[in-house]
Parts: sequence; C-alpha cells; structure tokens
Amino acid sequence: MAMAEIISKDGTWSFDGDAVRIVPGGDKGVGLLRRTLGEVVVPLQALAGISFEPGRKSGSLRMRMREGACALTQITGGRLDESSDPYRLTVGKDLQGTADYFVEAVRNALLLEQVDSGPVDRYLLRGPHIPLTVGAGDGALTFDGDLIRLEWNWKTEEAKSSGGAQTIPLKDVQAVEWLPAMGLEEGYLRFRTAHSPATAKPALDRFAVEVYGFKKDPLMVLAASAVVARLPHPNAPEDTAPAALTAAPQDAPPAAQDHDTLLRRLRELGELHQSGILTDEEFALAKQAVLKQL
Repeated sequence: MAMAEIISKDGTWSFDGDAVRIVPGGDKGVGLLRRTLGEVVVPLQALAGISFEPGRKSGSLRMRMREGACALTQITGGRLDESSDPYRLTVGKDLQGTADYFVEAVRNALLLEQVDSGPVDRYLLRGPHIPLTVGAGDGALTFDGDLIRLEWNWKTEEAKSSGGAQTIPLKDVQAVEWLPAMGLEEGYLRFRTAHSPATAKPALDRFAVEVYGFKKDPLMVLAASAVVARLPHPNAPEDTAPAALTAAPQDAPPAAQDHDTLLRRLRELGELHQSGILTDEEFALAKQAVLKQL
C-alpha cells in the first residue's frame, strides 16, 4: 500500500517507503522515450534528493538520482528534454499540495534510512529490457545483451553504408557516447572500441548512428542505456564483477533490517521530533515507515 501517491495526466508516482514507482501517463506531453521505457521502480537507495518547483499553472516534481545509480542518467548527463525525462512529473496547480506531501514523505524516508547522496559503485536500476531494436536517424540498432548490431538506411552516407552492417560484441565496447540533436547540430550515439576511428564524424563513423532531432531519435538513448547498464560500472573497484552481474533487479526486496537498528532509528526520530526538526505529521509518517519493518 502506498504511503504517498500523486496521479496526474503526466503520470503516476507512488511511494511505499522503499521505492518510488513511476508509471508514465497518456498526456500528449509525455515523450516517446518515457512511454517506451514504461514503468520504472526507483529504490530509495538510488535517490540523492527530490524537489517540487511550483508554477503559476503547473509545477514540476523532480527526482535527483545518485551519481552512477541509473544507466540512463549516467549516459544522458542531464541533457534529456523534459518530455523524455522519466524522473520529472508535471503537476497541475490543484495537486501542488499533494506534491508537497509526496516530497516530504520521500525526504523523511531518506532521512530515516540515512541514505547517502553521494556516488555509488553499481547500477541500482536495471537498464531497459532486452532484446530491443530501435530505428532512428541514419540507422537501426539491435541489442541482445551480447551483441550490438548497426544497420543502415537510405539517409546513411555511402562512405559508411558501403561497409555493410556492423556487429559489435559487448565485450569490445570501451565507451558509449550520446549527444542529442540541438538546433541545426546533429546528435549521435557512438560506440568506442579499440577499432573505432579517432576523428571520424558520426555521419561517416561505422560505429555511430547519427540522429537529427526527429520524434523517434530519443529512443536511441534507451538503446545506449541498455548497453551502459551491462558494462562494468565506472566507479566499480577493478576486482569486482561487471555491473550487469551485480546490479539488483528493480523489484528485488529490500534487505531485512536489524531489529536493534530499527529501534535505534525510532529513538533518533523521537529526538528529532522533540527538538522540533520534525513536525508531528513528519514524525508520524517516518515512524510508520519504521514500524512496518519491525
């Protein structure tokens, strides 16, 4: 049962004390990337913070992920447009009070669980489901978890298409680069390997797909995040297994909490309440989350 929930045309966010469940809405402002990605479950441990920015007609509810927790945010680096960003929710003026309550519920849980907002060394969310095929820009990409296949279309420069389709083993990928199209500048998705050309433009690079800013182009970043999620994590110690083997599934149950630890957190909450840091409502909400785990 959700502790807090907000339902808007843009989507539904629900929080049960352990994770935020995101379901995209059917509004025309919901981008193709969010609709294709579908439901996302964000573990509390993946969150660095949450905020609500009110506006005259509508506000924006935003989640900030810890560095390295999500492959999608890792590859996009804050460059996703608002319609494509799954961690942003447009909220009508009539729901701004609900949004404030939602933010407080998540913040209280972050405080209660003492979640560090710093970087992590493994992905806490899995990438998009595979196998997947995305066609956009000057090519189509298929990824099955082991092989990346790039096939070309009529928009591909002959110098690139003349070499035929390219198959790239995941084990050969050293880096994944993504840049969205901006204005008159084309974007691209590029895979760096030991055989990648050093200076070739994306339009001529057989290891890159060039994108132009059309409707389906954002789907290329989904393919990019699917690959990134299965590469070794950039923050992982060198002697650990690849991220694909260590990442926890989105629906994995949280680890059982030690009874003494929970009792200690109850005492800490009581002290925060008595000192005035937590209001009566915040204290009751946070206390309920702890009691659920006893």
